[in-house]
Amino acid sequence: MVTYDVDEAVLLSDRIVMMTNGPAATVGDIVTVDLARPRERLALVKDKRYHDIRGRVLEFLYQKQLRPAA
Repeated sequence: MVTYDVDEAVLLSDRIVMMTNGPAATVGDIVTVDLARPRERLALVKDKRYHDIRGRVLEFLYQKQLRPAA
């Protein structure tokens, strides 16, 4: 599944594969989502692991992708 919604990715996935930018995109990072199922959106708001996973995805999107290509 492809999504641009970080919360949806964490809620529905067991693994998030993040891609680099550009026409020559490659796998940039893979995050394992080890949250118990079933997952309920409101319950996840109180789960520290949810916030850690969400933060890791956002860090990739906003920090690692801003670096110029070598």
